[in-house]
Amino acid sequence: MPWFSSPDDVAARLSATGYLTDPATATTAYLAGALEKPLLVEGPAGVGKTELAKAVARATGADLVRLQCYEGLDEARALYEWNYKKQLLRIQASQGHDTSWAETHDDIFTDEFLLTRPLLTAIRRDEPTVLLIDEVDKTDVEVEGLLLEVLSDFQVTIPELGTVTAVRRPFVVLTSNASRELSEALKRRCLYLHLDYPDAEREREIVLSQVPELEALVAEQLVATVGRLRDLELKKAPSIAESVDWARTLVALEIRELDDKAVDDTLGVVLKHASDQERAVRELRLRK
Repeated sequence: MPWFSSPDDVAARLSATGYLTDPATATTAYLAGALEKPLLVEGPAGVGKTELAKAVARATGADLVRLQCYEGLDEARALYEWNYKKQLLRIQASQGHDTSWAETHDDIFTDEFLLTRPLLTAIRRDEPTVLLIDEVDKTDVEVEGLLLEVLSDFQVTIPELGTVTAVRRPFVVLTSNASRELSEALKRRCLYLHLDYPDAEREREIVLSQVPELEALVAEQLVATVGRLRDLELKKAPSIAESVDWARTLVALEIRELDDKAVDDTLGVVLKHASDQERAVRELRLRK
């Protein structure tokens, strides 16, 4: 069964989950499902890359399997490892019995002793699955090599058990903040989508879809202020999620106009570095 019937179907079903797409995003997500190719989504932090994978899972009723990448991630954490403690207990239990080492060896390298990690878990699932490989740019080159193997044929070879091939290919989304250049080999295996901060009108729609209680005037003021903050040279520009958090904050405080005092009082919702707050106060002239 296809993931989506058309780009319009993607836009409508993701919108129903609260994720608003532009035509390029809807088309690329549709193609990722139709062609069964991984989707590499690149862009600054906080523009909705991870949320896209979650929205696809919600829209299609699939389960989300997430591999959070980080420096030092290895094959055992990404793919599988053996449960050594349980194997040792089985070996100890077999001692004193008329069991050969070959029989014991065959016994402990079975599915019972296998600890599956996200990549293998996603491949082995029969049910619809969205595999999110988040912040792939934080991994080492060795893990990127592992992904090449897994994402080429959607299969994994476990020496003791043989080759495991996906019965049903997952919908794969890789996200990257572009902190380092990914290999051309990995990019060749993927469809590519660049996400950036939305324009003011799109962000206003997103905010109001997530926080419908927010008054329209305040939503416009919030989006305009976020835009001005993003134009500053900050350590961390406000993300879309932080815009939504800010909207919820204003509703909770029953603020009906986002004046300088209201911005100053709630700046910590969107700026998480003291230097960023100091720059914003200075550049926006919030304290006169």
